[in-house]
Amino acid sequence: MDNKKARRYEAVKWVMVFAIGVCTGLVGLFVDFFVRLFTQLKFRVVQNSVEECTEKGCLALSLLELLGFNLTFVFLASLLVLIQPVAAGSGIPEIKCYLNGVKVPGVVRLRTVVCKAMGVLFSVAGGLFVGKEGPMIHSGAVVGAGLPQFQSISLRKIQFNFPYFRSDRDKRDFVSAGAAAGVAAAFGAPIGGTLFSLEEGSSFWNQGLTWKVLFCSMAATFTLNFFRSGIQFGSWGSFQLPGLLNFGEFKCSESDKKCHLWTAVDLGFFILMGIVGGLLGATFNCLNKRLAKYRMRNVHPKPKLVRVLESLLVSLTTTVVVFVASMVLGECRQMSSTSHSGNGTLSSQSMSENVNSSIKTFFCPNETYNDMATLFFNPQESAILQLFHQDGTFSPVTLSLFFLLYFLLSCWTYGISVPSGLFVPSLLCGAAFGRLVANLLKSYIGLDHIYSGTFALIGAAAFLGGVVRMTISLTVILIESTNEITYGLPIMITLMVAKWTGDFFNKGIYDIHVNLRGVPLLEWETEVEMDKLRACDIMEPNLTYVYPHTRIQSLVSILRTTVHHAFPVVTENRGNEREFMKGNQLISNNIKFKKSSILTRAGEQRKRSQSMKSYPSSELRNMCDEHITTEEPPEKEDLLQQMLERRYTPYPNLYPDQSPSEEWTMEERFRPLTFHGLILRSQLVTLLVRGVCYSESQSSASQPRLSHAEMSEDYPRYPDIHDLDLTLLNPRMIVDVTPYMNPSPFAVSPNTHVSQVFNLFRTMGLRHLPVVNAVGEIVGIITRHNLTHEFLQARLRQHYQTI
Repeated sequence: MDNKKARRYEAVKWVMVFAIGVCTGLVGLFVDFFVRLFTQLKFRVVQNSVEECTEKGCLALSLLELLGFNLTFVFLASLLVLIQPVAAGSGIPEIKCYLNGVKVPGVVRLRTVVCKAMGVLFSVAGGLFVGKEGPMIHSGAVVGAGLPQFQSISLRKIQFNFPYFRSDRDKRDFVSAGAAAGVAAAFGAPIGGTLFSLEEGSSFWNQGLTWKVLFCSMAATFTLNFFRSGIQFGSWGSFQLPGLLNFGEFKCSESDKKCHLWTAVDLGFFILMGIVGGLLGATFNCLNKRLAKYRMRNVHPKPKLVRVLESLLVSLTTTVVVFVASMVLGECRQMSSTSHSGNGTLSSQSMSENVNSSIKTFFCPNETYNDMATLFFNPQESAILQLFHQDGTFSPVTLSLFFLLYFLLSCWTYGISVPSGLFVPSLLCGAAFGRLVANLLKSYIGLDHIYSGTFALIGAAAFLGGVVRMTISLTVILIESTNEITYGLPIMITLMVAKWTGDFFNKGIYDIHVNLRGVPLLEWETEVEMDKLRACDIMEPNLTYVYPHTRIQSLVSILRTTVHHAFPVVTENRGNEREFMKGNQLISNNIKFKKSSILTRAGEQRKRSQSMKSYPSSELRNMCDEHITTEEPPEKEDLLQQMLERRYTPYPNLYPDQSPSEEWTMEERFRPLTFHGLILRSQLVTLLVRGVCYSESQSSASQPRLSHAEMSEDYPRYPDIHDLDLTLLNPRMIVDVTPYMNPSPFAVSPNTHVSQVFNLFRTMGLRHLPVVNAVGEIVGIITRHNLTHEFLQARLRQHYQTI
């Protein structure tokens, strides 16, 4: 690629990033619009029914109406998850895995985003204690993965000839941008979204990507803001509603001169709240982990209908609890006459009206409201605003009961077969806890100066931090959502304390679910103790490899009997190469390639001298005959199969009539192999499908050549070796893989410390890391499996035993 093409490529990338942001914002708009529509319809019908039935004594009918709405919506959400099972849950663990370098099947497909967006719409409208913010992150990531491809497996007939971004690296960068745009759209927090993508996701990061991700997040935020402001207020072109979840404006009443948002004294209470939030979060995670294990043992193996029934059971229980608690456990509280000052902006006035209009008066006389019903019979976002901004009080008993019920039900709900986020339930749970603390401090300790909204916000941060254990990004997301920079210090301190407290007991909820699925996730760094291990301690020395020139029958056999995604290209080291070169074209080609590919100082000096039209010095003339080593691909058809049956034992020598023997020594089994490069499974299959080979009677130059565009044409779904029609291939033909292999992959020495290996592997986004000794021989290979925490722990134990 020349500079002109590179500039065009970069320009197209910026356009795609903008398009991803806009599309993610529109997905958020779609979800928000229909959730609002369905929820308003449901609550309007039920509220009218409750008001009528209070007088007539037919509340059971109101409960049945509510059950009818909720069960129908949850049933639809469960059906969508049956169509695409990976759409269940929040999607953040899956996206975290994807950005870490693990391909979870189906996680970024078009069908997934359709089921996710429609499913979360129904599960939120169905009254489950779930949020729509987590699935927004997943939806943004799918948009990021799919949009630049201009094709989908679900819509095979729609094909565009779009030659850009046909690599996993580009796709991963776009998924990073999409996930950040999802956070930005959900919370109106573009900077928080960028930091979320950096903190939670991508293993590989650079400055250019940061700028693009921020641009994408801004595009998502302002697309959503533009349309929501226009639809709700009719003021197109004004930007008043930045995200799906907006915390409103925090300010003290003008009549209360003692009031401050927070003071230095409050920091001590915030730290204590952080500790309690961490403990509550650890408890939540522990219970949810046990539930998830129970589901994996007893629900998932059974027919899919059982999962739907479980979702309906959770919905039934939640609806009954909400209805009964609102009717029986609520207290009638006096309405507050004070409200926000009327000369505020349009959005702050609408926020104040929103808070007051969402008060529920079930069973209460005039000028009073039912505090439990106000929290339960509203959308979760409205309940959060009530706890943050409602000047009237909620009784400590109501807040305690609400917290307990919400904690248990949201813990039970997270993990059922519906798309479900965890941010909003955690924020609401924590806000109730914070408001409870503020009530107790005001009533029993007599601290009149405290602002209840601040304590509700800090409680929300403490509980959410205790559950998800995010720090940097969550701090910025909450600051951007409150639009109040003075909250930066208390939010940051609370989140840090909550994380440290929770980490003492268990991991964050997303990491727990990643571990339960057995995904080999790589952390940011290894433990210090692991540096007692070297690369040679953790590598896999039993290699399956190919030669620079290999027969088709050998390649097919290797590809069909192994599941490796890359193979080292090697030649064997022998002393008697000249004898071998005489009788066999195949062996001769391999040895010639090795001779031509080994760089020597003398050869390099001669080349430079000739280019300068000068002669090499006399000392260099006799230095060209370097000792070089050799290799060979097998000739007998069943030889490779026998080798594979013997646990991939490499060939001991080049004689085609000699089979592997049990009498060989270890040195004969593991003959030294000169390393030349790596070739991917997808590349080998593409070469076979397109008939790239030559016959033994021809020169390797007669082999057809494929361009990079032709090699990557089938991305991201390359043909499978088992679908190959072997009748079209001549097994004796030879494939020259050297033009297509990576001749200079990252490699490490056997003595490299594990921490260096880990950092190289993770930061460069590698999949295979060859271990090459001082004389250029490959001695092993390191993959993601060899760097997982469990594998390193096992090797460390072995290391201690052998000392």
